[in-house]
Amino acid sequence: MIGILIIAHGTLAESLIHCASHVLGKRPMRVRQLGVTIHDDPAAILPQAQDLVAHLDDGNGVLILTDIYGATPCNLASKLLHPGRVEGIAGVSLPMLIRALTYRDKPLEQMLAKAISGGRDGVVRMPHQPHHGSSTDTGQADAAH
Repeated sequence: MIGILIIAHGTLAESLIHCASHVLGKRPMRVRQLGVTIHDDPAAILPQAQDLVAHLDDGNGVLILTDIYGATPCNLASKLLHPGRVEGIAGVSLPMLIRALTYRDKPLEQMLAKAISGGRDGVVRMPHQPHHGSSTDTGQADAAH
C-alpha cells in the first residue's frame, strides 16, 4: 500500500486527514501529516519529514501532497522526492486526497495520475438551483444556509 504524507501550512494537513476519515468512515492507514508554521526552520524539520517518509514506505512508495506550489511545505517536500519511489503533488484538496486514498493499492504512477485528476475534476462550478417559493421565501438566498 502506498503511503501518503501531507505537508502543509498550519493545521491544514491534519484537517484534511480528519475530513477524509469522516468521508471514508474510518481513519485511513499509512497516512501522516506535517504541519509547517511560520516559526519552523525548514532545515530543522527536514529530518522529521525524512523519518515520516521512511516510516510510510512499505516498499510500494510514498505520495507527498502539499498545499501551495513554491511555498515552504512544497520546497521541503521537493527535498524528499525520488522518481518512481517518492512522488509529490502540490495543490492538495479533499477530492485529491480521497482519490489518492482510493487508488493507493495501484502502482504509484497510476495513483499519482488519479490523485491529480481528482484534484482537477474536483473543481466544479455549481449550477444555480431554482428557488421554490414558500410563505417565508423572500427570493434572496439565506446567508445562514
